[in-house]
Amino acid sequence: MRTDLIRKTALTAAGLAATAGGIAGPAIAAHAAEAKPAAQVQTDRKHGSERELNVRYEAQPNFYYCGPAATRNALSVQGKDINVDAMAKEMGTTEAGTNSVNDITPVLNKETGKNVYKSVEIRDNKADDKQTDKLRADIVRTVDDGRAVVANIAGTATDTDGNTHSFEGGHYISVVGYRDNGHTVTIADSANPNMASYRMSVDNLADWIATRGYTAS
Repeated sequence: MRTDLIRKTALTAAGLAATAGGIAGPAIAAHAAEAKPAAQVQTDRKHGSERELNVRYEAQPNFYYCGPAATRNALSVQGKDINVDAMAKEMGTTEAGTNSVNDITPVLNKETGKNVYKSVEIRDNKADDKQTDKLRADIVRTVDDGRAVVANIAGTATDTDGNTHSFEGGHYISVVGYRDNGHTVTIADSANPNMASYRMSVDNLADWIATRGYTAS
């Protein structure tokens, strides 16, 4: 199922050019196939109000594979190692990107079980308190179940270190952990292996997802 609200997410050169920390996204993406760091993004730990999953991170191999790459990184927390080309084919990914999270949810369910993941839309231009609270609850539940969330984002957001991450043309990321009962989340981002992981408030993430959506269990 596709909707007009969850829009196409071509990860264009213009969208990548203003990637986090002033690093040029297209150059990173173009060389991602060479870099492909195998190092873990985070280690699995749980202390009541926080948990971060063990990610076997890989950068996306080109500028338009953010959807398959985010899904691959998300599935890696469950010990799965799936070829991104195969996933891209299943998602209908082209040089225009992956259309929406509605194309990613079935791929996640194929690997994790029928109806485990469900797509959620944030329909407004800015997330309200109810939508943000639902996102936080969905992230906590999904991560506590040992799974990652995949989110479709667009625009610019600031992480907890003050770095900006800009994807005006749209992008996909994996949410692989949380702190402070989900008020701060950990993101694995396939666009830039030099900034593979960063944290962000759930409020900023919700606004980053606004007009698009995410998939969670």
